[in-house]
Amino acid sequence: MTGAGLRIGLGVDAHAFGDGVPLVLGGVTIDHPRGLVGHSDGDVIAHALTDALLGAAGLADIGALFPSDDERYRGADSLALLTGAYAQVRAAGYVLVNADCVVIGQEPRVAPHREEMRRRLAGALGVEEGAVNVRATTTDRLGFTGRGEQDRLNRALAGSRLTVYSGTGHCPHWEEPERFAADVVAFVRSVDAP
Repeated sequence: MTGAGLRIGLGVDAHAFGDGVPLVLGGVTIDHPRGLVGHSDGDVIAHALTDALLGAAGLADIGALFPSDDERYRGADSLALLTGAYAQVRAAGYVLVNADCVVIGQEPRVAPHREEMRRRLAGALGVEEGAVNVRATTTDRLGFTGRGEQDRLNRALAGSRLTVYSGTGHCPHWEEPERFAADVVAFVRSVDAP
């Protein structure tokens, strides 16, 4: 990539609920009768955010970096995986501008844990807490997530959309807000151009 530019990434992850597994979302262990089964800790928010970062930078996906058949990652802390992936994104010349993570499911309730999730995700990335958002929505009991079907997603789906910036090696909105605003306007105009 030549010059400065904004790129958008989208990551989605899903895991089934299982017995005897802790429930970890956004780096927060939540008191819940069942957790998300995965090779690592099954944190769908951290996994979706990791894939969004890697995708925005044009890098491989989380499975290529941390394969599920590699025993080194069995039970791994997904925030550590997120930190490792973001180091590669930074090495490729990109920095996070903002991330918006959405959990889709009937349970557990995310609102009581939202701020701690934001803190932990931002901490893993080494960015300001305000750069990472976590939201949740239900399917109003529609579809297989709403019906609670045991062998499918079973209420455990997350997605992340984010923006990364490539340019001077740091995110200019922290130090040069006018330049950042001009870059955003130029980017939006280029997308909207016929």
